[in-house]
Amino acid sequence: MLHQCTIAAPLHIVGTGLHTGNTINITLRPAKARSGITFERKEGDTVTRIKACTENVVDTRMATVIGKGGVRVSTIEHLMAALVACHIDNLIIEIDGPEVPIMDGSATPFINAIHSVGVTRLEQSRKLISITKPIHLQEGEKRISIIPSRFFRISFELDFNHPCIKRQNRSVKVSPHSFCQDIASARTFGFYEEVESLKAHGLAKGGSLENAVVIGEDKILNPEGLRFADEFVRHKILDTVGDFSLLGHSILGHIKSHKAGHDMNHKMVEKILASPECWRYIEFDKEAIQEGITLPVLQPEVAMAEA
Repeated sequence: MLHQCTIAAPLHIVGTGLHTGNTINITLRPAKARSGITFERKEGDTVTRIKACTENVVDTRMATVIGKGGVRVSTIEHLMAALVACHIDNLIIEIDGPEVPIMDGSATPFINAIHSVGVTRLEQSRKLISITKPIHLQEGEKRISIIPSRFFRISFELDFNHPCIKRQNRSVKVSPHSFCQDIASARTFGFYEEVESLKAHGLAKGGSLENAVVIGEDKILNPEGLRFADEFVRHKILDTVGDFSLLGHSILGHIKSHKAGHDMNHKMVEKILASPECWRYIEFDKEAIQEGITLPVLQPEVAMAEA
């Protein structure tokens, strides 16, 4: 985690756009240190470069959408979460449509694709944002806060008045292992009535039981059922990882969220950046990195307890 990383080789992914229903091609290409994550949206001979950062967020109603000069790329959160899980800091993402393909509605297909080509460690050290004072945000029943922690942790509470969801809670110390094992395969979800309404308005043309959990009046409509009993709250954590990646740096802090979505996540990222008195940058120089690599690993019985 001390070094910035990129992918080891170019990678091509093809899938269906959730709202357009069109086939979307994306090509991931390695990028140099300190360049960040940049989408290159192709329209004919024109290429618009849009950096994946909170300043470029233009819509958060149904997904996280970034844009520049009227050109947009939608539904970036699942791919961005996969990049966090794989420790990818620098990447060029070429895309020939207005939205990242939905794949199976989770982050797993993106993670598997990245693992197929591997990750390259760059010489530049990684810069982290360490939360030093609590930051809070609330709008009605929705609330979100971030407090100091030695780790990146997300605790989420979901509460729906529906027999298939009800109240769900989960807390995850986010690491490549925990994310891939417990969070990555949780799918996006929606209610049948909402899906039909979206389709009636020309949206969700690519939505199906193959790429989302669809909830009926009193049952899950997907014939295979759920991947986890609490798949809904796990997916909300997945979205949170993707949305907070638009800070542009890894986080040392504990996010506590209650019924928040893309809009609240974006507002919280904006509030963090507007509150420099509540956090500090941490960046290791080459000497500190080398020292960290050579330090002995603590045994479980003597390791410090998690914050």
